[in-house]
Amino acid sequence: MSRFIREENGALWFREALVEDWGAAMRVKEVLFDEESDHQNVLVMDTERFGRVMALEGIVQVADADEYIYHEMVSHTPLLARPEAERVLVVGGGDGGVLREVFRHKGVTSATLVEIDETVVDFSKKWFPNVSAGAFEDPRLTVEIADGAAFMKAPPGMYDVIIVDSTDPVGPGKVLFTQDFYEDCRAALTPGGVLITQNGLPFFQPQELRDAHQRLGAVFQHTGFYVMANSSYCGGFMALGFSTDDKAAFSPAPDALRARYASAGLSTKYYTPRLHTAAFALPAWIEDILKGA
Repeated sequence: MSRFIREENGALWFREALVEDWGAAMRVKEVLFDEESDHQNVLVMDTERFGRVMALEGIVQVADADEYIYHEMVSHTPLLARPEAERVLVVGGGDGGVLREVFRHKGVTSATLVEIDETVVDFSKKWFPNVSAGAFEDPRLTVEIADGAAFMKAPPGMYDVIIVDSTDPVGPGKVLFTQDFYEDCRAALTPGGVLITQNGLPFFQPQELRDAHQRLGAVFQHTGFYVMANSSYCGGFMALGFSTDDKAAFSPAPDALRARYASAGLSTKYYTPRLHTAAFALPAWIEDILKGA
């Protein structure tokens, strides 16, 4: 099925089909780039409602209008749960949005970005400078162009927080959803470290969430999921995994979160300490997925 639809009046629409029987569309002002990299199709376009949008393999990854929702939730949730974190690893995340939020925490002394596709980094710098907002020039950053799973087999050090900002478990991202990969991540975490994972849209991808629950639960003492909703990610709630061996990081006290947020001097558009706690309160139908129902 074509990704683009042209109406009789000339309007151009991009159609995202995450699953074969349902999709969503956004009206396009201009296609800026549409080519194959060494690993995947990379599409950049200007749209009427979401501004500039990047899609990989036909699936929206980042949109100017609402990127802050995802990037704040995958970054501030672990870093305020473990406020003493200094070393952060981001697997994927070539658009730089996670790095931007990570570097807002002054206690972070270093961050390593491991991205398999250098094209994504290059095009993000060119087409989405507001997303990274200078993060690629931060002296605390090291960029490794490498397969994330291979990197985790022999990382150069230990990390306090690992954020897996991956595509869905297809193509080059598939290996980032295996139990072997999760075991490698745990081995690279400092005591009490936190692993954050992207685990899809539960309504359309329930098996992805079940698999993550089983595999992460076999590796970590504490694994749970929290949810967020991006308007440009069609399909409702997105699930994010939170895994650690530290009970205090897994269930921080609300008062402590508020104090840490204030101390960090953060100003956010989506994340709040109250939302941090509330995001782990899952709807019954998602709890049923985790139970295997």
